[in-house]
Parts: sequence; structure tokens; C-alpha cells
Amino acid sequence: MGGWGKPSRPPGALSRLARRLETPVVQHSLVALILLNAAILGLETNPTAMTAFGPWLVAADRTILVIFVVEIGLRLTVQRLSYFRDPWNVFDFVVVSIALVPASGPLAVLRALRVLRVLRLITLVPSMKRVIGGLLSALPGLGSVCAIIGLIFYVSAVIATRIYGAAFPELFGTLGDSAFTLFQVMTLESWAMGIVRPIMSVFPLAWVFFLLFILASTFTLLNLFIAVIVNAIQSEHDRATPPSPISENEQLRHEIAELRKQLGRFKTPALAARKRRRIAKWSANSSVCPDSGDYR
Repeated sequence: MGGWGKPSRPPGALSRLARRLETPVVQHSLVALILLNAAILGLETNPTAMTAFGPWLVAADRTILVIFVVEIGLRLTVQRLSYFRDPWNVFDFVVVSIALVPASGPLAVLRALRVLRVLRLITLVPSMKRVIGGLLSALPGLGSVCAIIGLIFYVSAVIATRIYGAAFPELFGTLGDSAFTLFQVMTLESWAMGIVRPIMSVFPLAWVFFLLFILASTFTLLNLFIAVIVNAIQSEHDRATPPSPISENEQLRHEIAELRKQLGRFKTPALAARKRRRIAKWSANSSVCPDSGDYR
């Protein structure tokens, strides 16, 4: 038995258990269980399926939940408190813990949250984790874009309320109504026949206002919104992807060329002195000076 605060298992057993938990077989099995659990939770919403296979579905759901609890328990045994340093581990722990809360009385709503277990798939698939990481890293840039969109919406809603509010109170009667109508225009949902054309029957030049709003909000800012997300996801992918062998070879060639230059600087004085000694030796024994072509 170990002392207080020391693991009861030998370190070798814990390291072997940690390696087994990270093997492809275990990871792929967990992914398959998550997908199966998602299908079971979907079938539980079907009265016909519950009538025919209700007890089997409930038993399978509880069995998968037990497997998830055992898996997290093993990871806690291996990593102990360091398990909670990874945000993805905290996410897994919370999602599985929700399913253990008794779904009765005021906590009955938690029964619907059992489907959150399907989100554990994100933590097991690296490409999904990179996408979520890119979205989170894009939040600062998205905040600036959202602020610009909010300013455009506010200014456009005030203008629309003042111009079209009296004639079309159901669409632009208040600032909130105008903002909701402009949001519909931005999504291009029935914006022409349902909104703009009726307004143009009273205000023939109304198309200018709505066309400028669509160009500013839909085709410019929303594309900028998408560009920020794509750029963040690409940056996250580049950080997670190891450098290619081609770039490493190029860097190695560059370093070798720099070393040759530095060695050349050190060798130049020695080579010059050696050449002078060689010329002096031949000058003493011959009438022709090598490397110079001079005759005596």
C-alpha cells in the first residue's frame, strides 16, 4: 500500500492503462457507441418504436451510459486532477454527469439534455475539435463584425421607421418592427414580393434604400463574417498540422548554405597564406612562377 496521496497502483500499470485508453480501438469504439446512443435517443422520441422496443432501448441507453461513466472514471484514475485541465475533458464530464441527475420533478427538463452526450463525438474526432477551436479563436474578430452589423441595422431601422412607419405600421411601426423586417430583408426571404414591392407602390424610390441595405449587410458584411471564420479555422488547422518534409528540406539546405559561407570566411586567410608559400617555393626552384605566369 502506498502512502497518503500516492496512487495505490504502480506507475507502470497506470501508464499502460493510459496508453490503452488512447489506442485506436478504444477511440473508435467510443465513437461507435456515441453514434449508437444518438440513434437510440432519436428512437425514444418515436411512440411506435417505444411501444415495440421500449425496454430494449432503455436498457441499451443505460448500458452505454455505464460505459461512458467507466471510461471517464478510468481517465480520472490515470490523470487525477490534471484531467480537468483540459477543457474538452471538462465538457465530457459535464455532459455525462447531466445524464446521471434524476430527471424528475423540477429537474425533468434534464431528461431532454441527455442528447448532449452525442456532442462527445466532437472531443473524439480531431477535425471537429479543430473546427470548434477555430470558431472560438474567431470570436474577437466576429465581435467587431457583429458591432458593424448592429450599427448598420440600427441606423437603417431608424431611417425606415421615420420614412415608412406611417404608411406601413405593421412592418415599420416601431424600431423593433423595423429591425425585424430588415432582418427578413437581409436573409432575402420574400423581401421583394412581400416587403419591397408593396412599399414601392407608395414610395417608388424605396428600392434604392433596400438595395443599398442588402449590398451592405448581406453581400458585404456577411461575407466578411464568413471570411473571419474561415481564416480562423485555417489558422487552427495550420497550427495542428506538422510541417511538411519539403519545407524541412528547404530549411536544411538554407542552413547548410549558411554554414558553407561561414566556413569560407574562416578558410580564406589560411588558403591565401598557403598559396603564398607555394608560390615562394616554386619561385626558388624554377624560373616560372606558378599561378602567376611571370618569367624571370
